[in-house]
Formats: sequence, C-alpha cells, structure tokens
Amino acid sequence: MSVDGIFPAQPGDIYVTDKGKPACLIRALTPAMLESWRAELAGPHLLWMETAHFSAARGEVLLLPDSAGGLEAVLLGLGANPDPMALAALPKKLPEGAYRLDSNAPQAVRDMAPLAWAMGTYTFDIYKKPKSASEPPKLVLDSAANRPRIERLNRAVFSARHLINTPAADMGPKALQAVMEKLAATHKAQLTAICGDDLLTENYPMIHAVGRAAVQSPRFLDLLWGDEAAPKLTLIGKGVCFDTGGLNLKPGNYMDLMKKDMGGAALAIALADAVMDAKLPVRLRLMIGAVENAIGPDAFRPGDVLESRKGLSVEIGNTDAEGRLVLADMLAEADDEAPDMMVDFATLTGAARVAMGPELTPFYTHSDRLADGLAEAANAAHDPLWRMPLWPGYDGWLDSPIADVSHISSSPMGGSITAALFLARFVEQCQDWVHFDTYAWNLKPRAGRPVGGEAQAVRAVYDYLEKRFGGQ
Repeated sequence: MSVDGIFPAQPGDIYVTDKGKPACLIRALTPAMLESWRAELAGPHLLWMETAHFSAARGEVLLLPDSAGGLEAVLLGLGANPDPMALAALPKKLPEGAYRLDSNAPQAVRDMAPLAWAMGTYTFDIYKKPKSASEPPKLVLDSAANRPRIERLNRAVFSARHLINTPAADMGPKALQAVMEKLAATHKAQLTAICGDDLLTENYPMIHAVGRAAVQSPRFLDLLWGDEAAPKLTLIGKGVCFDTGGLNLKPGNYMDLMKKDMGGAALAIALADAVMDAKLPVRLRLMIGAVENAIGPDAFRPGDVLESRKGLSVEIGNTDAEGRLVLADMLAEADDEAPDMMVDFATLTGAARVAMGPELTPFYTHSDRLADGLAEAANAAHDPLWRMPLWPGYDGWLDSPIADVSHISSSPMGGSITAALFLARFVEQCQDWVHFDTYAWNLKPRAGRPVGGEAQAVRAVYDYLEKRFGGQ
C-alpha cells in the first residue's frame, strides 16, 4: 500500500463560496422548531411531511419536491438535543447541486456545518474496487469563511482516520516512518530516524525493548520544524502499530482492534500537519515511537527490569502495558529541553474507557491554566475532553521492591490515573505537559463518525494552540 493512498487524505471539492446564487435550502429542525414551522408550510408540503411521518427526530431526512419534480428543500431532523455534527447525515443522501443551511439552524450546528459536511463524505475504501465517480453535493460557505482553516482541519481528521483504519500489515513501523518522511518533505522539516539496535546506542532502551521481538525493527522518529527561537511545542505519539499483548498475550476479542494502537501517533501526526500548514509561530518537534509489540524469543518478559532514558530502572509487571514504556523514553528526551508546551497522545488504558466510555477523552496535566484553556477549546470545537486528576495519593501504587518504579499499579483500580502518574515520573522541567488517554475509535456509527478510527482531541488541541501561539 502506497503512503500516497493514506496520507494526507482529504475530501474533494465539496464547498462553494456564497456569491448569492440560488441553492437548495436545508432546514435543520428540532421537534419544537418543527411545530413552529408547520403553520408556514404550503398544503402539499404539509401533506408530504405527514405522509412520510417526519417528526424531526435525530438523523431524519426528508426531501421536499418542487412543482416541477425537482428538489425545493431538505428537512433534517436534529432531535431534542441537537448534535453539532448533524449535517453529516446529508452528503451521501443528496443529489448533486449546491445546498445552503438555513440561518435559523441552532448555532452549534451552523458552527460545525463545514466540518460535518466533510465528515459526511468520509469513507475508508482503499481496499475496495473503485466505484464510478459522481459529483458530490456542495455546501455553500459564507463569503467570510476561513476556507484554508476549514480544509486544514478536514485533512487532519481524514488523515488520522485513514492512518488508524489501515491494517497493521500496511501500517507497521516502516510504513509509519514513510508517513513521517512524506510529512517532513511536504513541510520542509528535518526528520531523524533511529532504528533497531541503534536505539540502545542512542539510549532509548525501553522503545527498543518493546519492539525488539518484531520482524520490523522498532524506531524513534524525530521531526523538527520552525524557527529555533520560537516557543517550543513538542507533540508525542504512541505508535504501537500492533499490540499482541506480548507474552501477556491478549485474548482474541481484545486483539481485534489492535491495529488502532498507533492511534496516538496518528493524532500527533495529523495535528503536526495542521500546525505546520497554518505556519503557527512555534518550533515544532514531533516524536513518534514506532514499534510492534510481538511475541518471539527476544520478547521482554513480566518481571524484567528495564533501564530507561531518564536513568530510572523500571520493573515490568505486564507486557501488555507497553505503550507507557515507549512514551516514557520520548518524554524524558523531550523534557530535557524544557519545551513551552508538551502534548502526548496514546491509546493507553482500558481503564480510561471504563471511566469515560469511548466518546469522551480524558486528559491529565498539572497546569490549571492549560486545563482551563483546553476545556474552553474543547467546547468551542465540539471535541469533548475531560480533565482527570494526577492524584498523588496513588503514586505509591507504583512502588517496586527491586526497581526505582513499577510500570503498572499494584491495585486493579484507577488504571488510567496510575498510567498518567507513571508518565509524570519522566517529566520534570516542562510546566505545560498534557497527556491524552484516547480511544481513537468509533464503536457505533453516528452522523459523520462511522465505525472506525477517530481523530479525538485533535481539533480541540489545534484550537488551543491557535489561540495560544497565534495563527493564520
């Protein structure tokens, strides 16, 4: 599979700038709005609506014909609590042409309309036989809309989804390196790749330990971009391209989705692409630990004690908790230069899903200022995040009798918190560090969010970075 087929993926020509030309109206309605609007309906439309039993329930779509048999308007049901992404239900259901969202639609739906429209066109079909191309319907954008920003974020979501959805046979450590090479070439960035036993020479022992049993050698991918004098922004992604669980082998039903265990890397790459495309005034560093956690004669074992880049000895309690080991070496390296802000993304713990479910992404930080800014950005971007505590009372659960620290807790409870506390052991100088324990997957289909990879937290973090560092 060519890297060109998966990154950077983006929607086609799906917008038209408003120049006052006629366009089919989309009326997005809650049940209460529908009742207010019924009195204004012409007789034939009212009868048509009642025949179709349109009630403005979430996701309902009704096409209203005109007297010539064409399309006069589209009714979109929002339900009582409108989903900001509701417009995503339309692009695959509408004929070609230009469509304009009614100005009376709820503000959140209007704010998200461009992204929702794009996400409604998303499909992961690179392994399917090509279908005959048809002209997609186009959404009319306000003449003042920031189209470069809209398309930048569309591309970020599309490319993150594609990277996560691609099977591990085509998205192993080598392919992830190829993606980084293309990203560096696109933005004229500098990329360093440290592979195999060179990881030991260059002192990344835990990245090496996690990936050394796989056929494809582990690697640390380090990209630099921007003015060296600018504020330092470091993005870090867990790139476990497939996770068998190692010698603590996962049961089959837990291994089904493990192609997505490089979701953290996909999110960091998509965000870095957006940052560079926007030319945010930062010195960006993007760090990816690309490994496969495989079983083999050289696999690391429960009970082993590993050295880390930071110099802490780490006792291994379970080889299926490998992602934090990969992150820890990168965090230690990044923290050495005390960046102004450091963000890591990882599909790290099942405990985060128990606490938050699949749709809400928890994050951890010591900085109240950063947490408040991210919460504000999450609300603005309709990209849900929730702060979780780095509770110091649980730090002792990581004590080891034979090493400086155990990499998993001695308790079965609070697993996402103790994982974050383990990572915090490797961060001392950066004051604005945030860790995202993300799922990066949609379990159930929703408007614009089909089952498969999802770019969780990317839009919220980009919104925050844009406000903090300034952008175009």
